Amino acid sequence: MVKEQEFLEKKASYCLSVAKKLGATGSSVIVKNTVSETVNFRNKNLDESNRSDDLGINITTYIGKKKSSISSSNLLNDNLNILIEKCVETTKNTPEDEFNSLPDKDLLSKEVKDLDLYDDTHIENDQKIEYLKKLEASASDDKKIINTESSFTQNKSNFILANSEGFCDGYKTSSFTASSVTVAKDEKSMERDFEYSSKCFLNDLDDAEKLGKLAANQTIRKLSPKKIGSEKISIIFDKRIAKGILSTFASAISSSAISRGTSFLKDTINQKIFSDTINVIDKPDILKGLGSRNFDSEGVKNDTLKLVDQGILKHYLIDTYNGKKLNLKSNGRCGGTSNLYFENGNISFKDLLNSNSKSLYITETIGHGSNIVTGDYSVGATGFLLENGEFKYPINEITIAGNFKDMFHNITLANDLEFKYATNSPTMMIEGMVVAGK
Repeated sequence: MVKEQEFLEKKASYCLSVAKKLGATGSSVIVKNTVSETVNFRNKNLDESNRSDDLGINITTYIGKKKSSISSSNLLNDNLNILIEKCVETTKNTPEDEFNSLPDKDLLSKEVKDLDLYDDTHIENDQKIEYLKKLEASASDDKKIINTESSFTQNKSNFILANSEGFCDGYKTSSFTASSVTVAKDEKSMERDFEYSSKCFLNDLDDAEKLGKLAANQTIRKLSPKKIGSEKISIIFDKRIAKGILSTFASAISSSAISRGTSFLKDTINQKIFSDTINVIDKPDILKGLGSRNFDSEGVKNDTLKLVDQGILKHYLIDTYNGKKLNLKSNGRCGGTSNLYFENGNISFKDLLNSNSKSLYITETIGHGSNIVTGDYSVGATGFLLENGEFKYPINEITIAGNFKDMFHNITLANDLEFKYATNSPTMMIEGMVVAGK
């Protein structure tokens, strides 16, 4: 399977040594090996099976405030010598940038916790095939389902991050992912939907029959959608969509967007940007968490951050380079968030559905309509009309729009949070959004 730590460490150490000999005043190296195996099915038949084994290295060298990087998949020492020589020469001819530097030594991670991120179980192709046969049979059980696609992927990774400040660490991770895509048809329409499960450990993966049935049911209930008119209305976002809004928030508080002045949330630290009931957490040390990690992509320790506390923005997501631009220390978020989530709200899912006599429940958005510069939000959407908490009929061909500055203050969250992804949200309601229909 994946290369062991000793091999990766040896390559990283070699590169640091060569870079120093060639005149680099600082350097960092990432060596990573990922082995991936995937089986795909289409309409109950094996469609494709493939395996990849990727071994790569990224080398960054510094000469004072000059910096450059180079990558390769060839880890033979002769090639590494050539690569590092090229990198150092490029660095010499690169303009200075006063914010270029390795992370502060005192911010580097001192220990690697066992976060239970690696399952050494290897599932053979015939087992993947058996799983997908069950999934496809379940997904196609209803005659309205006319097409199915499914996949099973097993990933195993190991990496080492090392730099000339003495940091050298890494760990193994694994993931097992199964997905089901179904197409349904009736006399009025044809619809598509999906479901998937991804876990660090094989035994935690969703049951095949359950996954297939869920994908099929989600697709069938979208059949025969109706058109609705334009109005201002409360929108309830399914968890899958709500987590996308949280991801947009994360992009808006990244230190790169803040330092460039290209975020609608610039200059909002310690200001209320959500209602009092909203808390946002980024927690890197969840056991078996899909986003869990011991340190960021620079080796900086990443502690749990309460990004939003009772509606007030407390932190940006800060890396070394942009942190120096902002005169702020890195908080271990180079590469983004870890396990990001809205804390549960104070209302049940059922009560949230009953909050208004009429609302829309959105299950899918179409297009990338989030502008983090202005905060404007506008996307195509499909979902369901809700009346008095009941799903009346599916709807499509609508556009929902608003501005995040207003939307954030009008969020109500249910208490149904689940940790299914790296970014998670309870079901979310936003009042007073604009819907453009027929």
